[in-house]
Amino acid sequence: MVAVRYVIIGVVVIAVVAIIAVALTLLLLLPTQHRAPMQYVGSPGGYEGFVPSGQTVNYNGHTDPIGTLILDNGTTVHNVIWDGQYAGTIIQNHNEIEQLNNQWVGELVDESSNQRFVPLQDVYVIKGRVPVEQVTLNGQGYYVIHADEIRDADIAGFYTYQGWINNFIAAMNTPGTTPAVLPIISPVFDWENLTGIVAYQTMLYQAYGLHGAGGAVLVLPNGTIIPYGITDSPLGGMSLFNFTAPYQVYNPPS
Repeated sequence: MVAVRYVIIGVVVIAVVAIIAVALTLLLLLPTQHRAPMQYVGSPGGYEGFVPSGQTVNYNGHTDPIGTLILDNGTTVHNVIWDGQYAGTIIQNHNEIEQLNNQWVGELVDESSNQRFVPLQDVYVIKGRVPVEQVTLNGQGYYVIHADEIRDADIAGFYTYQGWINNFIAAMNTPGTTPAVLPIISPVFDWENLTGIVAYQTMLYQAYGLHGAGGAVLVLPNGTIIPYGITDSPLGGMSLFNFTAPYQVYNPPS
């Protein structure tokens, strides 16, 4: 009986050691992922912008977009992952804009002035502070936006000229900036400059497959305008309603 007892104890010890060995092996095989505590960036009353780069990463078992986060004070944070709600939508929207860019960028707008279409870029604006977490994946550091922690009403998608993205976020955070829409027949569409091209191009992209609406402008206090379009998702709520559904009509000063 004593011998049997020692045999049973020996089997149990061997089993426990085997379980521990398997657990340690699994830990070594998992991707390296170090986490830091959650933090909040931006300001409660500000507008922060996530700009997808077109790159993606497998995070938490699903595909997320990678991009840049522009804070309301102009600070730019690189290597940012958008995780949670709208991750798939952002990837789809960005791919649609890239397809349209591939089709139109460089093509002539007007032969007499030799104007050509320019690349547009999508940006996803968050009203208020953004919950982020620093992580390391396979030796690369990232900031992860926890989008599920953000109210659906505080996220909306926009697109404008690629070179104006920082200016677009800055304009949204400038007191006195007014969102407006262009009438269907507007002289702005005929302006022979970059503003006229982008205004017309937002309408073109809307007509050729990008879900959403073009023909909107941000009117800065100094009179400068930044044309932009709105994606159909995410569409935000009341906190972004002035930008996603402007009620004023812009007519340039004569």
